[in-house]
Amino acid sequence: MTDETPDNIIPFPQTRPRPRLRFRIELVMMPRPVWRRIEVPDDTTFWDLHVAIQSVMGWHDRHLHMFTVDDPRSGEHLLFGIPDDSGFHGSDLVLPGWAHAVRTYFLPDLPPALYTYDFGDDWQPEVSLEALGDPATAKAGPVCLGGEGACPPEDCGGPPGYEQMLATLSDPDDDGYEDMLAWLDGPFDPDHFDPTAVRFADPNRRWQDLFDPE
Repeated sequence: MTDETPDNIIPFPQTRPRPRLRFRIELVMMPRPVWRRIEVPDDTTFWDLHVAIQSVMGWHDRHLHMFTVDDPRSGEHLLFGIPDDSGFHGSDLVLPGWAHAVRTYFLPDLPPALYTYDFGDDWQPEVSLEALGDPATAKAGPVCLGGEGACPPEDCGGPPGYEQMLATLSDPDDDGYEDMLAWLDGPFDPDHFDPTAVRFADPNRRWQDLFDPE
């Protein structure tokens, strides 16, 4: 027996590492800048990206979400999230986020997609594909590369409520100052963000916790 490859056998090609996807996520209509930069694997789905955004922003996935994306090939207006048969989204068709890879719908230099979280507060980060990362330095999961500004707390009333919250916290003589501190469970620094402190949740575990609890 020999280790040589027979002349009539074509060696199976090595699979080349695919480049990772580098996204910028920036909240719109905010009183001060709040943005994040993350890098995710090439096979990331919209559900995976949703969980990564929740983690990097510091939210807790207590509300509904949706991605609004223009298909770069057809120009069709598409919605990705959790399909709902109750009619909550009207006649709009919501595609299951876990069944669609984001790489199909994002290209560098195209207008950003819109990620809406909490249809009451309406937090709306714009999601832009900035670049393709280097596969040679890639890690297995998502990573946070940078950012600016603390994420607004959930249920504070959207951008207008957040602006009012900051105004209240800036004035210790305000009648609502102590109540606001109590609601926040301590001081709040709107400028603080530490990318090294970000811990990304597992998308599969998040799905089980939310929709298939034991």
